[in-house]
This record gives sequence, structure tokens and C-alpha cells, in this order.
Amino acid sequence: MNDYSYSELSVGMTESFLVTIEQSMMDMFQAITQDNNPLHVDEEFARSHEFPDRVVYGLLTSSFLSTLAGVYLPGKCSLIQGVDVKYVQPVFVGDTLSICGEIVELHDSVQQMVLKVEIRNQHNVKVVRGKMKVGLLKE
Repeated sequence: MNDYSYSELSVGMTESFLVTIEQSMMDMFQAITQDNNPLHVDEEFARSHEFPDRVVYGLLTSSFLSTLAGVYLPGKCSLIQGVDVKYVQPVFVGDTLSICGEIVELHDSVQQMVLKVEIRNQHNVKVVRGKMKVGLLKE
């Protein structure tokens, strides 16, 4: 886990990591949220709507932005204050995702950074894009 202090951050800094979506993740997300939409749980339904397989929950995909802020950038002292994402392409079980963030703004008066975020699949296709506002706990 990274532990950047606010004074160590600069515009242009980046962090990224990889995660592979597994069926167990889908099962846990469904158990927690009780989202039984057939697009996510019924392969036949998904295929009948022109998808090659069940679509991964969008919020499961974007939940890895929490890991980006809480573990990587800035890490230990992060407090997510806002997330704005767009789901650009569907994600499927077995996809390997690259979760990336870049600091595009720093707000010294409130020790807050704005991250430009994107998630790409193993084919380098952007599946999520957005911005996050992340505060840092006072040192």
C-alpha cells in the first residue's frame, strides 16, 4: 500500500494495476447487492441481446477505483469525495482490466486531488472513463 503525503503529490503522477474479473466476484457482488438483472446472471438472456456472454456489473468494474485511491494513489491517507464515471464498453468474466489514474489537479487549500481515471480491458479497449476527487487526511 502506498502512503503518499499531500506534499509528495504532483500533477501528472500516475498509478495503475491489473485485475482479472472472476466468476466469484460476480457471485459476491450479486449476493451483496441482490441485483438479479438477467443481463448479469443469465447467459442465454445476454446472448439473446447480442452480447457474447453475461455482462459484468458496471459498479463491480468501477469499484476498483476504490482500490486505485485507497491503495495506490494516494494510498493510506485517501478519502474519496466524489466519483464521476462513464461506462463506455461492456466487461465480461475473464477480462483482465488495467485500472489507471493520473493526477490532473491539486487543491492545496483542502488537500484534494482530482484524478483522471480510465479502465481498459486486455485488448486495450477503454471500458470506463471518468474523474475522482480524493482528499488526503491531514498529516
